[in-house]
Amino acid sequence: MIRLVLFDIDGTLVRTGHAGTQAFARTFASEFDLHHGSERMKFAGRTDVSLVREFFQIHGLDESPAHFERFFSRYAFWLDHILAGSNGYTCPGTFELIRDLEALPSPPMLGLLTGNIQLGAEIKLRHYNLWHRFAMGGFADDHEDRNYIAVAALERGRRLLGPDLQPQEIIVIGDTLFDVRCGKFIGAKTLAVATGGATLKELKLCGADWAVEDLTKITAREICPR
Repeated sequence: MIRLVLFDIDGTLVRTGHAGTQAFARTFASEFDLHHGSERMKFAGRTDVSLVREFFQIHGLDESPAHFERFFSRYAFWLDHILAGSNGYTCPGTFELIRDLEALPSPPMLGLLTGNIQLGAEIKLRHYNLWHRFAMGGFADDHEDRNYIAVAALERGRRLLGPDLQPQEIIVIGDTLFDVRCGKFIGAKTLAVATGGATLKELKLCGADWAVEDLTKITAREICPR
């Protein structure tokens, strides 16, 4: 039985119209007077902390805790500001799959497994009226490496659902190879969806338990059979 379903955010639940990327660029420009470099970075499937570290390295900036704190304190402001005028949307099937999971006779707990810092995740999902649907999560605040964010989510799930929660009772849903990889890292089942960072062909080759074009192509009963 599936007891916990963990969703990635960007490219899986929502597309923000590159609000996160723009917020990164605005923060680097306003706080550090650095105006170039983010356009060369690949954001899909990455964690916020690893992206900031890469940018600091590009510019030879000290990777100190104070610089990270300075970045993220301002990033949240820019993300909220940019989202207010973004042309983003929820990915196909997002609300329907969540609703159908919640309607199962023994519904799993819904959580997040994301490379966003927790405040960034909250800002994004509140904008799309989704934040309240999730009971817990693993975030970039927990670790820079997505595999260990998955470990944090598993540990949090065990605190809420009981220490007997097994990895095979968890599904990780995401749109990149990194999502599949971190799900496998903790022994969870994986559902890959081609609405973001990878093509359906690439996702089918990465060993996910399910790979679909979008979330309308799979049902709650298929991934959570009785």
